[in-house]
Amino acid sequence: MVIAEGSTPQGWQAASATTTPWGEHFIYESDVGGVKCCKCWQSMGVNRVSSRLASIAPSATLAVDSKAKALKAQGENVIGFGAGEPDFPTPAHIVDAAAAACHEVKNHRYSPAGGLPELREAIAAKTMRDSSFEISSDQVLVTNGGKHAVYTAFAALCDPGDEVICPAPYWTTYPEAIVLAGGVPVVIETDDAAGFKVTVDQLEAVRTPRTKVLLFVSPDNPSGAVYTPDEIAEIGRWAVEHGVWVLTDEIYEHLVYGDNEFASMPTLVPEVANQCVVVNGVAKTYAMTGWRVGWMVGPTDVIKAATNFQSHATSNVANVAQQAALAAVAGPLDDVAMMRVAFERRGTEMHRLLTAIPEVTCIEPQGAFYCFPNVTGLLGRPLGGAVANTTLELADLVLTEAKVAFVPGEAFGAPGYARFSFALGDDDIAEGISRIADLAAR
Repeated sequence: MVIAEGSTPQGWQAASATTTPWGEHFIYESDVGGVKCCKCWQSMGVNRVSSRLASIAPSATLAVDSKAKALKAQGENVIGFGAGEPDFPTPAHIVDAAAAACHEVKNHRYSPAGGLPELREAIAAKTMRDSSFEISSDQVLVTNGGKHAVYTAFAALCDPGDEVICPAPYWTTYPEAIVLAGGVPVVIETDDAAGFKVTVDQLEAVRTPRTKVLLFVSPDNPSGAVYTPDEIAEIGRWAVEHGVWVLTDEIYEHLVYGDNEFASMPTLVPEVANQCVVVNGVAKTYAMTGWRVGWMVGPTDVIKAATNFQSHATSNVANVAQQAALAAVAGPLDDVAMMRVAFERRGTEMHRLLTAIPEVTCIEPQGAFYCFPNVTGLLGRPLGGAVANTTLELADLVLTEAKVAFVPGEAFGAPGYARFSFALGDDDIAEGISRIADLAAR
């Protein structure tokens, strides 16, 4: 609301005026029911959309998937490697639990903002089962998906100006969540020669008195890298030594291949547990991306603050989805094992096909469901009569010429690379990569 100079809103008394870079702010006071209230009107330069939200970059992964689906809707035979979600259906026992929950009247009502007590207990038990990390249910907050857990965790930890170390390549949402929470992303670049892993020396080189949080992800999206237990422990000890919080994203914990193994930092370095938040969810492990259930695990004071925040932002996660998540985390892992076998086979084949393309190199995926090849050899030269000088341009060229969609490395802070999801059928993988190989050979 804009107030003309010299005027006062009806029922309010002028209290003060403040000049800011965006205009003059007038503060007015009024007694409402005996309680003194304040309101602020800006006299000029009002943004229709806040600069905080206007500055958010669109999700590049969703944008690529959306463009590919739009072309498919027009009748084009597009093969999309963009989406980061399993192509399997949610296991039947989970769907059945949700269907049954729909008929229970208690699930039609509000429930605790922090999550159903039985689900929080099950997540605590699952954390012990899968990570050997012992926690209590009051250290768990159930969130509306993994993204919500990531943002809520940063909101709970970051004051304005706090620095968050963010190794690249990174999932496209992380920097946006950090900035929205008031933090400052401090990016450390890694590359395929280093296996896309950050070292303690690199961490120490960027540490400052404002360093508050280290973002740590293993298995990693988009690179597919998996840190060894020794590497994780070394980083955990560094965090303890310097009082740096760790936000560790374990969403791909069950999708690890070959001789690689998942390990949880607070298990390897128990001393870090009091300065560590773990985020996780059912999306990747149980093929439940659309159900939108995640969680964060941390010290009770952090979880209490985060739960209070969520009580004002969203209240409880949908009860039917929580009941489905309960069936998932408390149930057997047979379907998870089946999906992991399929993903490993697909990842091996995609790696073989990509590295068969001249001037394309790629480390073999160790976890998650992505290949992250170095495609700089395809830049700056003709491809089907056109030239791409960046991986952004290459992604558009390949989609136009070959009807194949992938996410360019710029989305992950790693230009020159490209993310290919192998969460799709074997035939589509073979056809899609062969189209790119044919285009590169023209």
